[in-house]
Amino acid sequence: MTKVGFIGLGAMGAPMAWNLDDAGFDVVVYNRTTDREQPFAEAGISVADSPKHLTHRADVVCLMVSDGDAVGEVLERDLGVLDGLRDDTTVVQMSTIGYEETMVAAELVTEAGGRFVDAPVSGTVGPAREGTLVGLAGGDEGEVESVRPVLEAMCDPVVYCGGVGQGTNMKLFINLLLGDAMAAFAEALVFGRANGLDTEAMQRVVENGALDCPLFAGKGPLIADGDFDPRFPVDYQFKDLSLALDRAGEMGVPLSATAAAREAFSAARGRGYGSEDMAAVIKPLEETAGVSVRDGAE
Repeated sequence: MTKVGFIGLGAMGAPMAWNLDDAGFDVVVYNRTTDREQPFAEAGISVADSPKHLTHRADVVCLMVSDGDAVGEVLERDLGVLDGLRDDTTVVQMSTIGYEETMVAAELVTEAGGRFVDAPVSGTVGPAREGTLVGLAGGDEGEVESVRPVLEAMCDPVVYCGGVGQGTNMKLFINLLLGDAMAAFAEALVFGRANGLDTEAMQRVVENGALDCPLFAGKGPLIADGDFDPRFPVDYQFKDLSLALDRAGEMGVPLSATAAAREAFSAARGRGYGSEDMAAVIKPLEETAGVSVRDGAE
C-alpha cells in the first residue's frame, strides 16, 4: 500500500487528506498549527510531529500550504521535508505558488535526492470535499504517472501539462481567467443595477445566452443573497493575479485586463473584504456607484 504524507490541513488541504484516507491510502498528516491535526488523530489517522518524520514514513509527500514562503519553510526548516527524503520519495507540490518558486522547490527536492511533481489544483472547497478538483500535473511524465492514483483520489480529472513548472503555469492561466471573469461580472451587475435593471432578470439573461457558465451561475445567486462566505477568498484571488502578472512581466506578455482585475480585488482587500469570498469584489463597486445588487433581488 502506498504511504502518503499530507502537509497542510487548511480549508482545501483537510478535505483532500480525508479523500486520500477514503481511497484506502495509508495516510500520515502534518500541519504547522496542531489544532487542525486533531480530527485526523481522533479518526485514527497517523499524525507526524515534523515534516521530516512524516517524510520518513511516506512514499509520496503532498504539500498544500498557503504560499511560496510556506513551501520553502516546510522543505528547508529544521526537521523539514528535505531532511527526511529518500531516493524513492516523491514530493507533490499542490499549493498555488509562483513559477520561480516552483522551480526552486523542484531543485531543492531533486538535489536532496527526491523526486518532484508540480501539481497545483483548480477548484474550491466544494470540489475539494467531493474529490473533483482539476489536477494540473507537471513533471517527468513517468513520475506523474507513478503518483496518478494518489492525485486521482483528490482530483477528477488529472491533466498532464508538461514538464516541471507547467502545472504552475496552467494554474496561473486558469486563475487569471477566473479573476478577470469575476471582476467583469461584478462590474456588469453594478452597471445594470445603476440603470435600474432587476438582479434576477440580469441573471436569467446571463444563464440563457452565450455567457452561461458555472462561475456566473454560481456566484450570481450568492451575490443576490448577500452570501459572501469564503469558498475562494478575495485575498487568494488577489495573490494569484499578482503571481500571473509577475510571470507575465518575466515573459513580456501584456495583461492589461488582468492588471485592472487585480486592482479591483485590491480595492476589496483595502476595504476589509479580503477574507470574504471572491464575489465580494463587487462590494467596492456598489459602494462607489451607490447601488446594491442585493436590493434588486428583493
